[in-house]
Amino acid sequence: MGASCSDPAGTAPSATMTSNSSSSSSAGCFDFFWDYTDKSVIKNHYTYADKISNRDGLKPENIALLVVCLLIILENALVLIAIWKNKKFHIPMYYLLGNLTLSDLLAGVTYMVNILMSGSNTLHLTPLLWFLREGGVFITLAASVISLLAIAIERHVTMVTMRPYHGAKRGRMMALIGGSWALSAFLGILPILGWNCLRRLEQCSTVLPLYAKSYIIFSVSVFSAVLLSIVILYARVYRIVRTNTKRQQVSLKGSLRKSLVRVTQKYVALLKTVTIVVGVFIACWLPLFVLLLLDFFYPTGKCKLLKKADYFLGVAILNSLLNPIIYTLTSKDMRKAILRLLCQSCLMTTDGQVKKIGMPFIECSFSKTEVPSQKLEHGLDTTMSSGNAITSPSTKKVLYPELFKS
Repeated sequence: MGASCSDPAGTAPSATMTSNSSSSSSAGCFDFFWDYTDKSVIKNHYTYADKISNRDGLKPENIALLVVCLLIILENALVLIAIWKNKKFHIPMYYLLGNLTLSDLLAGVTYMVNILMSGSNTLHLTPLLWFLREGGVFITLAASVISLLAIAIERHVTMVTMRPYHGAKRGRMMALIGGSWALSAFLGILPILGWNCLRRLEQCSTVLPLYAKSYIIFSVSVFSAVLLSIVILYARVYRIVRTNTKRQQVSLKGSLRKSLVRVTQKYVALLKTVTIVVGVFIACWLPLFVLLLLDFFYPTGKCKLLKKADYFLGVAILNSLLNPIIYTLTSKDMRKAILRLLCQSCLMTTDGQVKKIGMPFIECSFSKTEVPSQKLEHGLDTTMSSGNAITSPSTKKVLYPELFKS
């Protein structure tokens, strides 16, 4: 015993290793929690990225973005209320639309909170609160983008199978909604789980100084894959329709030829809608994607353009403002439901028609061949926008004979 107390060499090697290992593990856990609660970490990272801002109050551009966020919240809340109050919308085709609207509304809320907690307020945050602030915006924006993919998947599957709504479709809708939020949450919490650059300043992003550049490029890759998938799916939908309608155009006669004309008009409208969807998505998100690619390749804090990221993120946020217009206001039934909520006596006639008020966008839809909403309730609509065909089973059999082969 005397030797073990007075002579350090007398300590058993295995005991020393165990003690050191345990001590190191405890220190590692302590450092982990300390980093997440130490406000000086924020200051160190922002100083390294040359993004320290001591200006109090909101900048004019931040006030403008707050107004945009407020519009996003009000607009998407109005759409959700319209869906909730009208039983005709309580069918599977509107589940994904409601999910997209909800994610856009939450994106507006989280980005508004992000703006209010930015600027000089950032230095008062702990890393944990910082991760929650940025992660909330990331998750809701990711949910909005992935919801667009879910809608594209549903349109493609429905167009290929050409089947009406049923229980299996409701289950598929729920799976797409659950999957979109699960994937968004998983992507958003990766930094707080450890994929960050704490204690590794040279690996940090300039745009988001606590995020690792590797995580930034991973996120850009995921969103780029989502965009590519959306484009491919919509291209396949239009190609399927175009191929089948052209093939049958010569052989059809009488009422079937008239049905084909209506179908063709519908799919021209579908192409317009799809073009708007993809075009708006690219226009809103491409600038931010390019900025984040620059962030990956430039050394931290060395590119002045990266310090103007708020403008680029603001453009991406506009997608959440435009989505309800594209996906709902181009639908005659949804447009009427929203106008009733706003001011039924001002905008609607006694027989339920939209008044002529000199605003063609409100009075008309992209498709001049829209059918009454009752047909939707009977499961005849085959996709999710006003530019989608509604055909009888006999017409489908002639247009798409391969779908009916046993």
